[in-house]
Amino acid sequence: MFAAHTVICGAGILGLTIARELVRSGCEDIIIFDKEPEPGRHASGRNSGVLHAGIYYDPGTLKAKMCLEGNRRMQAYCEERGLPLFRSGKVIVARTEDELDTLDELERRAKANGALVEMVDERALAEIEPNAKTVNRALHSPLTSVVDPKRILKAMREELETSGKVRFFFETTFLGPGRDKVRTSQGDIGYTLFVNAAGAYSDKVAQTFGIAKNYRLLPFKGIYKVLKKPAADKIRGSIYPVPDIRNPFLGVHFTRSVHGEVYVGPTAIPAFGRENYGLLKGLDREFPSILLRDALMFLENEKFRTVALSEPRKYFFKHFFEDAAKLVRHLAPKDVLPSSKAGIRPQLVNIETGELVMDFVVEREGNTVHVLNSISPAFTSSMYFSELVVKEYLMKA
Repeated sequence: MFAAHTVICGAGILGLTIARELVRSGCEDIIIFDKEPEPGRHASGRNSGVLHAGIYYDPGTLKAKMCLEGNRRMQAYCEERGLPLFRSGKVIVARTEDELDTLDELERRAKANGALVEMVDERALAEIEPNAKTVNRALHSPLTSVVDPKRILKAMREELETSGKVRFFFETTFLGPGRDKVRTSQGDIGYTLFVNAAGAYSDKVAQTFGIAKNYRLLPFKGIYKVLKKPAADKIRGSIYPVPDIRNPFLGVHFTRSVHGEVYVGPTAIPAFGRENYGLLKGLDREFPSILLRDALMFLENEKFRTVALSEPRKYFFKHFFEDAAKLVRHLAPKDVLPSSKAGIRPQLVNIETGELVMDFVVEREGNTVHVLNSISPAFTSSMYFSELVVKEYLMKA
């Protein structure tokens, strides 16, 4: 049997940053295991790469507390290691007059969270992002940046392996808990502390330990398209819509990557599998239960019903294009090309209340700690969030 002081299930950004924080805190014996052959095969390596800047989140929530400092630390990490970093800035534009009140609320939240934002008029917006279109005013976030998630994951893996204090077990599937050990496809792994950072499967892992029974993760699919030149040259940074702040999704937007491509997306289409990246790819035997969960949410939750009715239409190019075109002055259908980029956002639902859980959730049970609902801005927040997990949950476990 293998063994380590701390065993982490999941080699996404949170698994890696928690391990990094543990090493910094003096832990010298860590195992990270993952069912995939390398870190970040799912949400961590498939996100847009945007480092958010503390705008959307209710003051007082973990998201609000973690985002800005997480942004700063991740930018510093990229600078120290020479990793790609594009200080793009972002504008949030109003598509109709009805959205202006929400835009003002975003400004209020951002300032309450200590974020640097400025409300600008249409003339100032044209100076910042000439092709962006808004009604009356827009919100400018100069601290929003873009990184290459895969390069960060690779650098962190190398850093942890070089420390001599972290071992990686890849292609190793979690099967269930034992007494101070976990059963895996590669054999048992003993632990003093166990961390569940399993992302889209964190609810399933937690429930084998007898906790989080009132939670389920529902997958939402984010599909992207890409702009071809010269249309791509008209986008300087990131252009976002005013979101429906009742839901945790930000809407289809434009993002210039660190490598120069301009992506359009993602959607937030209810998916039927935790790895359902294509139309049918990723469907498994959990499909019927996810479908039933979606159906119940559709009947019971108005906010989910709004998403379920509007987002699947974006599978069709016409609706996807119309959504994107509302944000810019000039865009033609021929400018928007297919992209293989797709991601799954595992959104936590409280099945007792039927509500989408809007904040990060961490639960401790004995000598195990479970990170649930690690959704956006989890990548942005990861370095600071991991410090909280280690200090408040692991060192006290």
